[in-house]
Formats: sequence, structure tokens, C-alpha cells
Amino acid sequence: MSGSPTFSVEFFPPKDLAGEERLWASLEVLVPLKPDFVSVTYGAGGSTRDRTIRITREITKRTGLKTVAHLTCVGSTELELKATLESYREAGIGSVLALRGDPQGGPGGKWVSTPNGFDHADQLVSLAKEMGFEVGVAAFPDIHPASRDIEQDISVLHEKQRRGATFATTQFFFDSRSYLSLTNRLRKVGSGLPVIAGVLPITNVKQLERMAALSGTPIPEAIRERISKVESNPELVRNEGVAIATDLCEELMKTGVPGIHFYTMNSAQSTIEIVKRIGLR
Repeated sequence: MSGSPTFSVEFFPPKDLAGEERLWASLEVLVPLKPDFVSVTYGAGGSTRDRTIRITREITKRTGLKTVAHLTCVGSTELELKATLESYREAGIGSVLALRGDPQGGPGGKWVSTPNGFDHADQLVSLAKEMGFEVGVAAFPDIHPASRDIEQDISVLHEKQRRGATFATTQFFFDSRSYLSLTNRLRKVGSGLPVIAGVLPITNVKQLERMAALSGTPIPEAIRERISKVESNPELVRNEGVAIATDLCEELMKTGVPGIHFYTMNSAQSTIEIVKRIGLR
């Protein structure tokens, strides 16, 4: 990747009609900015598989934007994973983010193998690559919550690249030094894998705390202080979240980050403000 960083956004499959309307309203105002791609997640334990396929198909059809569909190993046999990939292909989707996925209890829960399924994302990378997909994978600047071993994380990421992954997207983080440490370690083992930085614009304090706890992402004390001063006012929280994410993105852009991926939480306002502030669009 060269030139300006790519700009991409992530959505999750809504649970009801009101949530779906909110998603389409957010996409409608994001489309004119021409994101390089839109990704759609799976729920915990692969619980939203059918909705993920439907929503990803609809985004592709309605917007013409490139879509990257998440795919996890959780609760699926190899044959079921192949069938899901075929569904994506029939919908005109050529790119997937191949993930092991979280067990039902969350990232820290006990992994339960599925008979005739996969236990590791690198197996899923191989399958998707063999079926002709562009394959992305996850990276963890603050260490994978299930490993707590950065060297193991780097080894696993490098193996996924060897099996055919052509890019990685990180879990959200708040300290650019974590991202730089990850990418520098990758380079030291001979990997040139492009690592897109995942950024979460803070809009809700309780949501932030919950997501950080689940992902094992530390919240720097300076950011906690900034948010705590305004946490009684939702609009001020959102404004501060935009400022924090803007600062992080500007730091990342100075390092030559290949792309910035926004975890929108199905809302567009903060992402649009940040993208315009940092000059991505």
C-alpha cells in the first residue's frame, strides 16, 4: 500500500428493524466518502451468521462498496464454513476476515472444539484462500486476550500470512506505541504484512468499559481522566471521543500507517468528523 492510508468502516448485524434502519441511515451518509471497504462482523459464537451474510449481501448490492465479511470457526464444521464462503461468493463478496472467533463466554471463555471443524484461524485462512478469496486476519497491538504472549501472537500472525493472508486489521487500541511495537516486531521476523489500525471513537462510557474488558484493551489513565470529566453529558463524551481518536489517527498517520479502520458501532457521525479532521477524505 502507498500514498494516503485506506479508510474503512465496520458494522455489526442489527438485532431488530430499528437497528437495521439505523445501520442503513449511517451507511447512507458514509457512502459519499467512498470508504475503501466496509466490514460486517459475526456475533459471539457465530450467533449472527445468517444476518451477517444477508447484511453483507445487501451492502454490496445497495452501495457498490467493497465489502469484507467476517467468518469465524466457532460452532461450524468445515463443510458449513465452505457453504458460508459459497454464500459470500454468490453474493459477489470476494474478501473475508478469517477469525477463530470468541467462544460463547467471550474472549476469556473456554474454547470448545466443533467436531470436523477448525480450532485455529490459520486453518480458516487456508480454506478461504483455496476457495479464491482475498483474506484478512486480526492483529492485537495490546496482545491477544487468550495468549498474553506477544511473541506467540507475532508467530501466529506470520503463519497466517504464510498461508495466504494479505492484510491484517487490529483490535481497537488507544496508544500508538502499541501499534508500532506490533508492526516493528512483525518486520523483525521478515513480515511485510500491511497492518490496518483499528480505531474506536468513544461515544458511550459503559460501552467503552465493556468492550475494553472483553478485548483486554487497556484504557490509558489520561484518556480515562478526559472522559470522566464529561461522562454525565453524552454529547460531550462523543466530542471528547472524536478528539481522542483524531489525536491517535494523526499520530498513526505520521508513522505511515497503511490504513485506518473505524469501529462505528453502527453510527456514522463521529467517524465522519474524524475522517474529515485528519484529511482522509
